[in-house]
Amino acid sequence: MQWREGTVEQVRDRWPGAVEYAVRLAGEAADDELVRALAYTALVGEPEVGDRVLLNASALLRGLGTGGLAFIVAAPNRLPADPQAPEGHIVKARYTPQQQMFMAVDEQDSPHHAVMTGGWAAAGDLLGMPVVVADLHSALPAILAGIRVDRPHARVVYLMTDGGALPIAFSRNVATLTEQGWLAGTVTVGQAYGGEHEAVTLHSGLLAAKHVLHADIAVVIQGPGNVGTGTPWGYTGVAAGEALNAVATLGGRGVAALRVSDADARERHRGISHHSTTAYGRICLVAADLPLPTTGDAFGALVTDQAHTLARTAQGALTVRDVDPDGLDAALRAVPVKLSTMGRGLDEDHAAFLYSAAAGRYAARLLES
Repeated sequence: MQWREGTVEQVRDRWPGAVEYAVRLAGEAADDELVRALAYTALVGEPEVGDRVLLNASALLRGLGTGGLAFIVAAPNRLPADPQAPEGHIVKARYTPQQQMFMAVDEQDSPHHAVMTGGWAAAGDLLGMPVVVADLHSALPAILAGIRVDRPHARVVYLMTDGGALPIAFSRNVATLTEQGWLAGTVTVGQAYGGEHEAVTLHSGLLAAKHVLHADIAVVIQGPGNVGTGTPWGYTGVAAGEALNAVATLGGRGVAALRVSDADARERHRGISHHSTTAYGRICLVAADLPLPTTGDAFGALVTDQAHTLARTAQGALTVRDVDPDGLDAALRAVPVKLSTMGRGLDEDHAAFLYSAAAGRYAARLLES
């Protein structure tokens, strides 16, 4: 961890749970250097212009992508007041200096404990609820766009797993999609935290989505900040395969959103990414649907061929499902957040978003069957 000290110069942006500042670094070599710095208000309160702040600058100094900014660790001269003592006792970010205690939806003192220990939740049954699983957090708004084409009033709950960012407040997309009514609720599972509900595991989080938040459809994706090493198994998106296993274990209907690109310069991500072929082909051991928009172009033919090969060789029972793409492009252009994946927008990598939207539309149409 690389520490820096600075002074808050201005507020740049804010959204629920987070404030972004411009901070001037201290020290002779840094006198004129302003950096972006993020404060999670539940952790450090809201520093004000002129406040001295301590920063974790590790990601900033390494020039990382999604998380490449400084994080405010403390404003030592303006410490926040102690919050009301939490009623829960589930610790997340465990055994780190910023660990916190939460009321988990499934713990004994939770007002939802009776639901989680009785009826269908206790039986571990999602009652066939469609659950869309994806690798990258950037797929979330596109999946929701696809759902809303045919089922604009469906109750959709987002479950954020802990492969990327741990605080859900890091995602401005989630904040906006919630404010706009595109999400009916959020659940943070594992070490991730800050959702409307907390859950100890993905399994209990899925059951809470169905039986506490009354979701019609759930979407499971890690938070922003996918980690990958360029090796077949060393990337956090492998959790997508495990998520499909959990969905099937609980009697849900797994829908695998493909990570696809017609613009990525890396061969391993062209067409269907090796992240999807590994997670869905090797790690998923159960039945799941693999939706494809019927685009009718050369790239669509390539992906269709790859998808059928994936389904034929998968450890589980993947079934390719054709999805009518009519209306999906217009839906994507109406999304209330900026669409961006790996630094590319909708028109730069259209397929990446179209295939995610197709998965959402397919899940929505399962509600009609």
